[in-house]
Amino acid sequence: MKTFIRSIVVIFIALFTTHLSTAQSINLKIVDVKVYGNCGMCKKTIEKAGNVKGISKTKWDTETAMAKITIDSTKTSVDEVLKRIAEVGYDSDAFRAPDAVYENLHGCCQYERPAKKI
Repeated sequence: MKTFIRSIVVIFIALFTTHLSTAQSINLKIVDVKVYGNCGMCKKTIEKAGNVKGISKTKWDTETAMAKITIDSTKTSVDEVLKRIAEVGYDSDAFRAPDAVYENLHGCCQYERPAKKI
């Protein structure tokens, strides 16, 4: 009898957990975008700007300069994340960092900037 009750409890927990994870993933949006940068220091700054607990997660690859941005689409947008990243000095194809902020980046973090769009 104890084994039967334990089995039912385990099944209930498994079903409940699966239901919760499905509900959370409905609003997730994942995109890969180019974010200019060079090194590990860039990675740390880009990810810190792009990560907001429960709202967005950013993983930046130093080799490809590509960021994988995961957002809760009910709370933010990819553009909002890219704006935050630009505000700390890193260009993307959608947003250009302010010149003064870019110029204050450490020397190793000053990447070759794409041409300004007119």
